Amino acid sequence: MTTSISSLLEEIIRLATNASRFMIGIAGPPGAGKSTLSDALRDALIAHGETAEILPMDGFHMDNGILEERGLLPRKGSPETFDVRGFLDIVTAVKRGDEEVLVPVFDRSRELAIASARAISPDTRFILVEGNYLLLDQAPWNRLAPCFDLTLFVGPPLDVLEQRLRERWVHFGLDEAAIAWKLNGNDLPNGRLVIEKSRPANISVDVIDLK
Repeated sequence: MTTSISSLLEEIIRLATNASRFMIGIAGPPGAGKSTLSDALRDALIAHGETAEILPMDGFHMDNGILEERGLLPRKGSPETFDVRGFLDIVTAVKRGDEEVLVPVFDRSRELAIASARAISPDTRFILVEGNYLLLDQAPWNRLAPCFDLTLFVGPPLDVLEQRLRERWVHFGLDEAAIAWKLNGNDLPNGRLVIEKSRPANISVDVIDLK
């Protein structure tokens, strides 16, 4: 299914009615285009005269030191390598909307999360929460379910995902052996888990028309 930003914007505004805080969960496998969709929706909401901010799940990666101690560093990005409790606490605080919340941001170039790197104001009406596992129907991720007023799932075919992920790792300078491991040892297994084990979203799309 192909969906345009303009049609998604229309539906979001319709559903939000007079809500002072409206939480949108944007889920999907690695390489699906979640960040692109989040950016486009935020820009469209702001252009419409609304206030909007993005809250990425990536800011809650466990530190590489902890992952190395637990033997999980090669699987960084899989569900067990995130601080889910911390993520749930932040999402819950943001949903309340009664005070400013400082949230971490992931720096992919340095492979680390920067604490308190972005502020979400209580006056921001729309929060776009973006991440692979927001709809994963497994504990503890399923505790996120009550946090969202609307959920979107972005899921292009696996061959499209593989090509996008390969291009990502080429961009970051990995050699062919490292790319093969990233794809087959981590990214694609994580992608299949998201596709097969996520709860149904309110809106599911394969392709985003950015108009």
